[in-house]
Amino acid sequence: MDACWVPLLVVLVAALLLRWMRPTWYWLTFGVTFAAVRVLIRYRSVMDACGLTVPPSRWRLALARVANRPVPEARSPRILWLRPTVTGLVLRLKLRPGQDAFDFSASSDRLRHSFSLHNVVSREVRSGVVELRMTGYDVLRRVRMPTVVPGEGLRVPVALREDGEVHYRDYRQVPHALNVGATQSGKSVYQRTLVAGLAPQNVALVGIDCKNGVELAPLAARFTALADNPGAAADLLAALVAYMGRVYELIRTEQRISVALPDAEITADIWDLPAHLRPVPVVLLVDEVAELALAANKAEEARRDQIVTHLVRLSQLGRAAGIYLEICGQRFGSELGKGITMLRAQLTGRTAHRVNDETSANMAFGDTSPDAVLAAVQIDKNRPGTAVAGDSSGGWSRIRAPHTTLRQAVDTCNAHAHRTPSIPELEPFRPAVPVRVLIGKVQPKTTTATAF
Repeated sequence: MDACWVPLLVVLVAALLLRWMRPTWYWLTFGVTFAAVRVLIRYRSVMDACGLTVPPSRWRLALARVANRPVPEARSPRILWLRPTVTGLVLRLKLRPGQDAFDFSASSDRLRHSFSLHNVVSREVRSGVVELRMTGYDVLRRVRMPTVVPGEGLRVPVALREDGEVHYRDYRQVPHALNVGATQSGKSVYQRTLVAGLAPQNVALVGIDCKNGVELAPLAARFTALADNPGAAADLLAALVAYMGRVYELIRTEQRISVALPDAEITADIWDLPAHLRPVPVVLLVDEVAELALAANKAEEARRDQIVTHLVRLSQLGRAAGIYLEICGQRFGSELGKGITMLRAQLTGRTAHRVNDETSANMAFGDTSPDAVLAAVQIDKNRPGTAVAGDSSGGWSRIRAPHTTLRQAVDTCNAHAHRTPSIPELEPFRPAVPVRVLIGKVQPKTTTATAF
């Protein structure tokens, strides 16, 4: 009898070890089966308890009265299919007449408890069809990015979402973004991961780091221009605005509008230009925007107004010229002075790490999604790197960036230093990169790409 329990005990111990050390393996071997059975068995009772059912139709009630049968039960949404994933389950439902997709979003927390799963996210696939993405375990506890992540052009994988999907920073879809967070919230690690993801791409990186360059200076091998104080930042932004004007002159010259030219070939931005004429896209990273907006005297106020004006102009006009903004800061409110709220209105992408007060979260999501404000305030201080990502449409999700060390980011930037383009207007701000001495090896020569 004892020998019969040995294999069962071994399996139980193996399952517990997998659940603690390799939650993904545990989910694929044991968890997905138990969760699928639990969801299918509890489905009708859960839908009824959460108020996600509809009364029977009139013809069914009439038929029951005529046949002297019991009153039909309330109807639940019809299950189209249930599909397992690496991190959870995907349940697609066909709504009954009178149901609303918002009801499922509002009941996501109750569904999570009822199905004994870690998280439930609802989204409307099309009219009358709702998809519930259910996560079986805490994906963000130990962030493990997929081994092969498709990142191309200006679409960079930077974090993992709570539903197990990869979160991308797509500059073609969301040109400008705001990243807020308190000290030690993981904001700098997120920026470091973003730079490491952009380093292998054909893009010019421009940085403004008013903390004497301590965050971005180690990555200088991959930066076309870098400013480490407000004075240099004002001159750099002015040069970037001049470069933007030159790009627009090129676009006007190459539009080639004529009666015989098809509409698809008429361009209003750099992406429809011929490849040999297309300027390299530019990503501007501002590490701490408050340092650019603070002023203690009249001279600094004039410089501040100039800086904010240039940033607003770049945010309004830069997309077509291939200039994208990534603005970081601890706070981003009207107390920073005139023009700041105008700049914030141009930043479509919003990412909020842990904040110290609700007001800081409101600066990121107050005008788009009140639910995201509450989620940002509830971020645990023991989980640095966790953030809430959203956009102007009101949609949001919890994300967590992998812990990219400064050494990893520096090595990535050094390995792709030859991809750093040279832009004439920004050449005076080219950071000086110290020559690395490789003992026993010949120092390789690096070639510099040149913008138009």
